[in-house]
Amino acid sequence: MTDKKPRVEEFYDAVAADYAEQYRRDLLVTGAEYPSNYFRLQILLNAFLSKGLKRVIEVGVGEGTPLATLASAGIEVWGFDIAEKMVEASKARLKEIDRDPDHIFWGDIQDPVTYVHCLREGAFDGLMAMGVMPHVENDDQVIRNMATLVREDGSVFIEFRNKLFSLFTFNRYTYEFIMDDLLGDVDPAVREVVSAAIKPRLAMDVPPAREKVEGTDAAGYDAILSKFHNPLEVPELFTRNGFTDLKFHWYHYHPAPPMLEKENPEAFRRAGIRLEHEPSGWRGMFLCSAFVVEAVKVADNPAHNQS
Repeated sequence: MTDKKPRVEEFYDAVAADYAEQYRRDLLVTGAEYPSNYFRLQILLNAFLSKGLKRVIEVGVGEGTPLATLASAGIEVWGFDIAEKMVEASKARLKEIDRDPDHIFWGDIQDPVTYVHCLREGAFDGLMAMGVMPHVENDDQVIRNMATLVREDGSVFIEFRNKLFSLFTFNRYTYEFIMDDLLGDVDPAVREVVSAAIKPRLAMDVPPAREKVEGTDAAGYDAILSKFHNPLEVPELFTRNGFTDLKFHWYHYHPAPPMLEKENPEAFRRAGIRLEHEPSGWRGMFLCSAFVVEAVKVADNPAHNQS
């Protein structure tokens, strides 16, 4: 008997065929899912162009839309993914725009042997990793591995699921955050009192666990390793692994707790999009379900000095 979670790539292989819809501008208001990836791509494109990055690698390429967009802007792109079907889709996207599909390959950021060959021409100006950190076992190892792919003074853009958003959802995530993160080391007798008091006040049945990809037998997002990160703790993760000049880019704004969206879906969608276009400063720490950390690799990276 084992409680080992299904492989992450099982989920991403199962959703590869429809993944590109998350970037379609024509579905911003009418799409079934909120177009958070579209706004994330805007953040990345603007940052890469403003920094003048010429050669970029993506960890976790997905179906290829971000890399194809950067390539269309004149940036040399490379990338890898652990999901074979995502690799296939990304190769096809690059081929469509006359870029080298061999710049996309299967690789695992947790295993340098699988991607070291892409460094033959030198380290990259920039790196992006969207949807990767929720699925890795060892954050420090992965950030150090990412550092080896970037030149000194190069930039990384790494996305995380926002744990503090749980304070705004008033559902089972709120309960888990209070009980496990805030009160995890408090006397059990006190925790029992708190649990009894807050459970009736929270929507403990939402969101429903995504155990399977709809219409398939593949493991759903909640069945695989899919953790949150606290943005108050993330800066130390970067600084101890050789990065500086951190900036937070908040996205996927919620104008109300997600469970209320069904009351007026169109108004909810339009209000969320308006917040994406007019970022709300510190409120993003609580209103956004995700964030991208932009950081610069320092010249004397301590990751290089470890024995």
